[in-house]
Amino acid sequence: MAVRRRQRRGPGGGRALLAAVLLCVWWRAAGERLRYAIPEELGRGSLVGPLARDLGLSADELPARKLRVASAGKKQLKYFTVNEENGNLYVNERLDREEMCGESASCSVSFDALVQNPPNIFHIVVSIEDVNDNCPAFSKASLDLEIDEWTLPGSRFPLEMARDADVGSNSLLTYHLSSNPFFSLFMKERAGGKKQPELVLEKEMDREKQSSFELVLTVVDGGDPARSGSVQVRVNVTDANDNPPVFNKIIYEARVAENLPAGSVVLRVTATDADAGSNGRVSYSFGSVPESVRALFAVDSESGEIKTAGPLDFEEKNKYIFGLEATDGGGLTDHCEVQIDITDENDNAPEITILLLSSPVPEDAPVGTVVALLNVHDPDSGENGQVSCELSGEAALSMVASSGGSYKVMTASALDREQAWEQRVTVVASDRGRPSLWSSRELVLEVSDVNDNAPVFEEAAYSAYVAENNAAGALVLRVQARDADAGANGRVSYWLAGGSAGAAGAAPLVSVEARSGALYAQRSFDYEQCREFAVAVRAQDGGAPARSSTATVRVFVLDRNDNAPRVLWPAAAAAAGEAAGEASSPFEVVPRSAEAGYLVAKVVAVDADAGRNAWLSYELVQASEPALFRVGLHSGEVRTARAVSERDAAKQRVVAVVKDHGQPALSATATLHVVLAESLQEALPELSERPAGAEAAAAAELQFYLVLALALLSALLVLSVALAVVARLRRAGPPAVLRCLGAQRFSLAGAAFPADFCEGTLPYSYNLCVPPPARAVPEAAWPPPPVPAVPVLSAEELLGGDSCEKPSPSSNVVVGEPPADAAALQL
Repeated sequence: MAVRRRQRRGPGGGRALLAAVLLCVWWRAAGERLRYAIPEELGRGSLVGPLARDLGLSADELPARKLRVASAGKKQLKYFTVNEENGNLYVNERLDREEMCGESASCSVSFDALVQNPPNIFHIVVSIEDVNDNCPAFSKASLDLEIDEWTLPGSRFPLEMARDADVGSNSLLTYHLSSNPFFSLFMKERAGGKKQPELVLEKEMDREKQSSFELVLTVVDGGDPARSGSVQVRVNVTDANDNPPVFNKIIYEARVAENLPAGSVVLRVTATDADAGSNGRVSYSFGSVPESVRALFAVDSESGEIKTAGPLDFEEKNKYIFGLEATDGGGLTDHCEVQIDITDENDNAPEITILLLSSPVPEDAPVGTVVALLNVHDPDSGENGQVSCELSGEAALSMVASSGGSYKVMTASALDREQAWEQRVTVVASDRGRPSLWSSRELVLEVSDVNDNAPVFEEAAYSAYVAENNAAGALVLRVQARDADAGANGRVSYWLAGGSAGAAGAAPLVSVEARSGALYAQRSFDYEQCREFAVAVRAQDGGAPARSSTATVRVFVLDRNDNAPRVLWPAAAAAAGEAAGEASSPFEVVPRSAEAGYLVAKVVAVDADAGRNAWLSYELVQASEPALFRVGLHSGEVRTARAVSERDAAKQRVVAVVKDHGQPALSATATLHVVLAESLQEALPELSERPAGAEAAAAAELQFYLVLALALLSALLVLSVALAVVARLRRAGPPAVLRCLGAQRFSLAGAAFPADFCEGTLPYSYNLCVPPPARAVPEAAWPPPPVPAVPVLSAEELLGGDSCEKPSPSSNVVVGEPPADAAALQL
């Protein structure tokens, strides 16, 4: 048993070795029998023996091992019980040896003691010792004899034998006759060691003096203390009947099969009487026999035939011994003994009793684990009671026979609940009789779940598409993972495990519902800020230890037309011009000699959206001379639609609209001021016309610009001379700072894009002119000083860098803001 305790405390890696050791111990213990001997008539609760101690079980092991009584026979189960606390075997009900075993010389009860965890079975035999609890008794209250007065002394007359239900020394009977001068008692030895009492006539009788005698026959058994019984013997003295009846045999024997129909003749006894008339007429009857014999057999008083009166059952009793009495008409009797042997017939199918069924069994149980203990019993004898047992059905179970008709069912291969949640097998037991009888019993073994499967996502990677500007809390996607386990082992919960949108320490863009696996947006998405992100979702079951798996979810944000086109040129400058007055807004100078197709300007616009939402188209919606200008549908180039004539007004205002292709479409307008003049000097008078109310403000502004222009020209002259000297010394081209500072007087080359813009229309190089402010005295015109020309940058140079990086401040001009020295340049 120490080995069994180590198995429970040992690691799981040694299960196979310990199972083998336990199997050897089990086989050795199964072949042993524990024997106890107790007297009959013990009361309920009487101690039979310390069963647990004799089996080697300690008191600490009893709660886990669950020692109990088990047996294939239902009768045995009611006799004994095991105390769960101390493991002692007690009497469960009063034991009567005569009721249990009848006249058998030995009497015992066999049953099995079953323990669990691990399963084991032991065979117990309890011998029931006889107690002198039965008094010897006669079947009749009195014995009547008729003896002829002429009977010679020394004649013997058989008397009825008393019956004692006890066995052994308790059934040894001694007879005593009351004192009488005419009669004495003689004991005649019979087969089997029994003694027949006989009445012996000691002297002649005289009927005229005494016609009857009353004697008392007393019988005493050999028990301690002894028990006794008595019967009255009445002797009548008659005139005739000289001869008593005599049986042909002292012992009659017969052998019959069980299940013989009622009324069948078993044997026939014969007794003869030498007398004539009524004194020679013999009748037959039972002697001192128990009621159980009278219930099964009947004797014909005239013919002496013994017939069956009830069903004979070999399993109940296989041999009957009783006495018969032959009586003539004069009252003389003779006795014989009848022995009837019952032969067995194969009339009982094997009985299958499930002593233990360990259900459910975990699916990770090692091969060879005992899951059931069976007992197969056939009450028949010989080949009729020899049983073979096997399993029928496809299951991962096998069966091994043990002693005493016990079998154990064990696992023959690894169990997998996900493939078969139960093991169903049929136990078939058949005997060797002819014809063979069989019985079956189905075993249903439930396989309990072990957390041996991790959750599995339906897809290793998920893709979800969400339109921007979604509502916070909107459903993004629902992921699902399945776990083949059951119960808590198969209950899946979902968690965010990281990713670009779910990393620890960062506010996640999405959240996941633990039970359903639904991903919800935590905020409104903006396509222009985030076009896609990934998140890792972990599915974890509720087992211990828990198992998990991870799937990647990529969320793509779909663009919506939520951004109107933004005009880079001339929208910003025009807006500033409208706030400060037309005189300070940028304008384009178109010579009056311009032909049709002359490039006036290019409207530059961008859209932060993508796809069709960023496809731009340009239309002319308003112009002073609608027929004079046209706008390219996709390029945004403003060109002359015909040749400029003298009749056209010198000042032209052109308004173009920029539309995207979204649904619905969004738009923006761009206003372009055009002056028709051959030169800037010619255009200045047109530009200087202002409303009368603005002359005072213009005069003050003019003075400021004159002072600023003089200061800038002086600084520019000194700087130019210094740079020229440095350039000559180094024999190199002018440095980049000269190119940045040296601008044309009336135009800026090219258009610049915002530093953070990556998409839009290609830039186009054109001349931009800004009108000078109104002069207080128009005649005081300063001739414009010569300014070094600034080379015009092409579109390729403007786009030479990475479009997603901010442009260098030295190579781009911020569009929409006139240079600080514009007024000075115009002077």
